[in-house]
Amino acid sequence: MAGNEGLYQRDGRAIAGLQKLRFFPLAVTGGEGCYLIADDGRRLLDFSASWGAASLGHGHPILREAVDAALKDQAGASILSAATAPAIELAESLLAVTPGSGDRKVWIGHSGSDANEAVFRAVAAATGRRRTLSFVGAYHGGTAASMAVSGHSVQEHAARAPGLTLIPYPDPYRPYEGDPTGGRILDLLDRHLETDCPGDEVAAFFIEPIQSDGGLIVPPPGFMAAIAERCRRHGILLIADEVKVGLGRSGRLHCFEHDGITPDIVTFGKGLGGGLPISAAVGPAGILDFATSFAMQTLHGNPACAAAGQAVLRVIQESGLVENAAHGGEYLMAGLRRLADKHDLIGDVRGRGLAVGVELVRDRETKEPAKTETAKLVYRAWELGLVLYYVGLNSNVLEMTPPLILGHQQVHEALTILDQALGDVAAGRVSDEAVAGFAGW
Repeated sequence: MAGNEGLYQRDGRAIAGLQKLRFFPLAVTGGEGCYLIADDGRRLLDFSASWGAASLGHGHPILREAVDAALKDQAGASILSAATAPAIELAESLLAVTPGSGDRKVWIGHSGSDANEAVFRAVAAATGRRRTLSFVGAYHGGTAASMAVSGHSVQEHAARAPGLTLIPYPDPYRPYEGDPTGGRILDLLDRHLETDCPGDEVAAFFIEPIQSDGGLIVPPPGFMAAIAERCRRHGILLIADEVKVGLGRSGRLHCFEHDGITPDIVTFGKGLGGGLPISAAVGPAGILDFATSFAMQTLHGNPACAAAGQAVLRVIQESGLVENAAHGGEYLMAGLRRLADKHDLIGDVRGRGLAVGVELVRDRETKEPAKTETAKLVYRAWELGLVLYYVGLNSNVLEMTPPLILGHQQVHEALTILDQALGDVAAGRVSDEAVAGFAGW
């Protein structure tokens, strides 16, 4: 019997640590809109939305109705050996809203990890090319093959794909070789394509239109278009990982639209299900039809999750959530920049729409990462009623991916809490002991 033991303590005794990434002792019993309900009854403003997965917030009525209807008249549990209406309708909707040419298909999975894994495996098999390009800092998932084409420091334990070449992601705040335009990175890529990574041997280039877990980094104008041009020149498939930053979050339906490019393959996850596990890849039939039984799991395309995905797409489009993310993000970043004028700990504010990053530094001149201070800040914010986490190769970037329904009132509330939390951390009012045991990234 649990007795008076709290949820977090019970979690510690019963649930494996392999799947935990904890920043403070958050224990949740429910949620409503942009708020989580903690086990002590507090309403916590959710500025993470479970890393962007709860795209419509918590308990959205249209999402609930769609899932309930799918389960009332359940069309089996899988598309593995049967055609089902919910999965077909979702696939048709994704094809309709995702730009591309030629004969295209949709692969449906559980998570962004398995979508990127399926695409990586299928592209290599279908093209016969065994080399892959990706970015330093990229996080494409937590399965074996999705980690194999990633470049995040948290996955240093994982085996990389034998033919993988990683190039730096262009960070205007921390420019590669002093060039904020990314031009020197393009020069480096050209050298790779001409020497140790011949272009005609590369199957695909995995990109993130915003590098999310690598630090919420927005690439400089023209950089991704230059990448796309090189991919076309060498016959390399361009794969856009929109798992965290797609489907309205950036202030456009697809984040890659900001760069004026059309990828060959797009992967979706997280927010597609509004909190339910579903992912998708949209791309050429020649790749996604390469072989049957090649990338399958029993519950892929199950009707409850497929219905959730369809509902999310409908709400995003019909409720103006793309526009809300664009305007809300501008409002949020303007407020954060005002905080930067007041708090020296803030080195940079960046983002698109409601994908916002705040990089914390100990010194604005040297840009020394404020790793300890960042851990203390998210802990103190949680104490004050705001849930957000941090990312980045130096674990010093606050990541803000709140529900797309976020309003100005919630922005004000978050800024007020952050103002106090920043002041408390700078004044040394958050102890080392408070954050001990919370490793985060």
